[in-house]
Amino acid sequence: MGRSTRQNRQSRARASLAQGGAAMSAHQGASHTDLALRDWQPFAGSADADLLPELDTLTSRSRDLARNDGLMAGGIQTHRDNVVGAVLRLSALPDYRLLGWTPEQAREWGNKVEAHFRSWADTTDCDAARTLDLLGLTVLALGGEMVNGDAVAIPKWLPRPDSPWATRISVIEADRLETPPHLQGMARIRRGVEFDREGAPIAYHFQAAHPGDALYLRGDEAMDLNRWERVPAFTPWGRRRVVHLHSKERTGQSRGKPIVSAVMREFHMAGKYAQNELQASLANSLVAAFLESDLDQESSAALFGDQPRDAWKDSVKQSRSIGKLQAGAVIPLPVGARLQSFTPGRPNVAFEAFMQSVERRIAAGMNLPYELFAKDFSKVNYSSARAALLEAWRYFHGRRRWLTTTWLKPIYELWLEEAVNAGVIDAPGFYANRYAYTRCRFVFGGKGWVDPVKEITAAKLRLEIGVSTLEQECAEQGLDWEEVLHQQKIEAERRAELGLVNPAATTWIANTADSGGDKEEGAAAQKDAP
Repeated sequence: MGRSTRQNRQSRARASLAQGGAAMSAHQGASHTDLALRDWQPFAGSADADLLPELDTLTSRSRDLARNDGLMAGGIQTHRDNVVGAVLRLSALPDYRLLGWTPEQAREWGNKVEAHFRSWADTTDCDAARTLDLLGLTVLALGGEMVNGDAVAIPKWLPRPDSPWATRISVIEADRLETPPHLQGMARIRRGVEFDREGAPIAYHFQAAHPGDALYLRGDEAMDLNRWERVPAFTPWGRRRVVHLHSKERTGQSRGKPIVSAVMREFHMAGKYAQNELQASLANSLVAAFLESDLDQESSAALFGDQPRDAWKDSVKQSRSIGKLQAGAVIPLPVGARLQSFTPGRPNVAFEAFMQSVERRIAAGMNLPYELFAKDFSKVNYSSARAALLEAWRYFHGRRRWLTTTWLKPIYELWLEEAVNAGVIDAPGFYANRYAYTRCRFVFGGKGWVDPVKEITAAKLRLEIGVSTLEQECAEQGLDWEEVLHQQKIEAERRAELGLVNPAATTWIANTADSGGDKEEGAAAQKDAP
């Protein structure tokens, strides 16, 4: 059925409804006669048609909120802290079955790869600008994706005499990813991304300079605003040349959008409302009282003569002669005046409840519990806090998986290819078994504990009944399980040398002292376990 045919049928159906031909729509949400819905006629466009024409406006407004709105800045930082955190570690997990290895061989190979990878990722050697390590680049990219909708990195080959590695990551702002003017209108180039017939990106078009730097560029550098570079997505042998980080919500979506797009209006209006309330409260706090005159015109003329205005001003000046209130002070008032106290209407008593309602809506739009979004845990108990954080962590785990798949693993593949070709890592048949060699997981910052005693006890029970592993429990706290075991061995040997009791063989008993006892309440007694 052609598009014109469907449109004609829809038009006839609407005309029938308008003439009373049908009392109701099959779906109330599709009604054209309901007064609440009659003017709601959104355009049914493709993913790019709905997004790309308005992307610049969404991005600029999102950046303004991130700069000037404390809630927005805090929400973005909350995402950074929980999705990435302060830890970023590679856990190399080669698929030993595909490679024909034993698990022991895979573990030894992975440990060696992790050690060499740290020499690159934990230093500024990974950054083309030589300012950030991989953790810093990842946090920067995640923040850019949330605020701008996209984050873009270009891997570069930059050998340096002071570094054993040549692979560098150059993070650029997504504003430079744009279609050149002479290619505008081409169906397969969408905002700088060039696709093949199957919808796979084959090239990216970048402006040589940031369009916002026009005021700062001079001479030949200013010409970069009119220069464009086409960068293929991959080399002929499959090495990635562009890493494009963005969330796809619909099929055919070429670019991402800011995380606050759905609640941007609420964010802006709530910020304005809060500012206006603050300004009103400040203005009200500057007024203490009013001087009111109860004289009519005739009485004022008889009292002050021909120039009542000047006489009134002189009288007011006399009342201002007292500098400040003191005990037993006598305050003179102008003739015919009385002091009227001022009762301000600010702060608004309903302000907090109203703002909480708005902030809950905004928090839902940013996929955060209100308590985590507002950093307000004053009205929750352990159970409700735990439930809120569990819901949040479902989202954070999904974001971690997405970040690993679309950002960290492609970067790891770039480095591993260099390490293999340089002979640092032994990987026979690397290109034929790329997946098996590059299979990995990344360990992020730990999620912490709401109640350490309860959650450590739960972790112990999970290990005892076999529904978890030490690797999983350590990863949740941002730790490497093998390093934990090695450190425990070192500490156990040192304790034995010093004649100290192993903590695992020690039982701590909390004493509850009665009113007549000599022991303090909460004291702990130590005894050796049998």
